[in-house]
Amino acid sequence: MQAIRSLFVPNWSSDVCLEGKTAIVTGANTGIGKETAKDLASRGARVILACRSMARGEQAARDILREVKGAKVVARQLDLADTKSICLFAENIYNTEKALHYLINNAGVAICPYATTVDGYEMQFGVNHLGHFFLTFLLLDLLKHSAPSRVINLSSAAHALGKIQFDDLSGEKNYHPVRAYAQSKLANVLFTRELAKRTEVLGVTAYAVDPGVVNTEITRHIRRPLVDVANLFSSLMRTPAEGAYTTLYCTVTPEHQLLNGGYYKDCASAQSCRAGQDEGTALKLWAVSCHLLGIRWR
Repeated sequence: MQAIRSLFVPNWSSDVCLEGKTAIVTGANTGIGKETAKDLASRGARVILACRSMARGEQAARDILREVKGAKVVARQLDLADTKSICLFAENIYNTEKALHYLINNAGVAICPYATTVDGYEMQFGVNHLGHFFLTFLLLDLLKHSAPSRVINLSSAAHALGKIQFDDLSGEKNYHPVRAYAQSKLANVLFTRELAKRTEVLGVTAYAVDPGVVNTEITRHIRRPLVDVANLFSSLMRTPAEGAYTTLYCTVTPEHQLLNGGYYKDCASAQSCRAGQDEGTALKLWAVSCHLLGIRWR
């Protein structure tokens, strides 16, 4: 079984030191986000754990401090389902941090029953895309100031099932949890593509990441029969630490070896689905996202 499992996990390692660098990891209290934060801390980076629950975020920070000698980690409250919370988080970052080299947009919700964010957007689109879009917008000045810097957006292979429903982004007409999740993950890929074009001249690059099939809490809303099936294959699923590999690859690999705006999986450049390469859709999504959030981002 271990031999079979090795086929599903990229063989990657790096000893790059990140002393003097600062990173933000959203959703860092558990799963891939926590493992990403722990690895970055072990490389000497200062890491801000951006978490909806401060209790869980502070516990994650304590865990990392216990496991990584000399770790520089701190938890900060961030609810991506609430634009006011995102504004307060960004304000706190500007007041406490002198630099930001890596913004890792890791947090997400998946295949959940219909719900809306505080601002009235469908939860998966609102958190997975709009929340991170707004956060990146607010932190861009600090990223520019700290250039060269990077934005890494976690997507999923599920993006290939997605379609941006511009006439029903909030799923009010016809909500389906899987379609909504796939739409949000496609939005991550398209956002990365357009962001890279706009910020490369500023010294800020962007990458979309597929972490693979990982055994994390994000599957908590999946119906019980599917969970039972997944459990049968759990030994073949990646651990959260393994799921963090491609994120870390895009964080520490020299910039000239990466494709700005590219899609990465298994610690290598990959090709997103055709919809993820549609520049017209990416541009329209950018404009619609700015309109929904009431911001101007040229």
